[in-house]
Amino acid sequence: MPTNAPYPFVYLASQSPRRQELLQQLGVRFELLLPRPDEDAEALEAVLPGEHAAVYVERVCAAKADAARARLVAGAHSHAPILTADTTVSIDGHILGKPHDAAEAYAMLERLAGREHEVLTAVAVVNAEGVCLPVAVSRSHVRFASMLPAAIARYVASGEPFGKAGAYGIQGRAAEFVERIDGSYSGIMGLPLFETAALLRAAGIDF
Repeated sequence: MPTNAPYPFVYLASQSPRRQELLQQLGVRFELLLPRPDEDAEALEAVLPGEHAAVYVERVCAAKADAARARLVAGAHSHAPILTADTTVSIDGHILGKPHDAAEAYAMLERLAGREHEVLTAVAVVNAEGVCLPVAVSRSHVRFASMLPAAIARYVASGEPFGKAGAYGIQGRAAEFVERIDGSYSGIMGLPLFETAALLRAAGIDF
């Protein structure tokens, strides 16, 4: 629900440089609201047994919003809306998160090679009154070309797969493997701009 007065900025509760770049693309001013050292941010992203990707990404995004709201209340921050997001990759009903090491990154990419997978990104905005607006979920499909083992190994060695769901970033070197996408390019990057803009305007962000 819209607020009565516009806000000049939003808090971004994400360390992702890609999300920062995408907000800048929209012309949205933001300030970072990152987890404190005592917060276990990775625990929020743990997959529950039997959890489907769509349920998972929406749950994690909402949990990140709750954590960010608590962080805002506990700190000496100005009141403004908060933006959180979460991205996951799914294939064969399995969630592919961020790889822990090179072997896991290689295995994920080998699984994606020559096939289509789904990328889901959830976005949540907590308005300045502390109310979380309904979480929006962007669903896209990406088809990778067949990949030779040497090409996978070279990509893993570049370091780009780490810190990214599914072990790749579509905006980087992995673009050479992408045959086709169906959906939101910005959503695959980590922040679907159409859904994000709508939520920010509903929360009273002026941009």
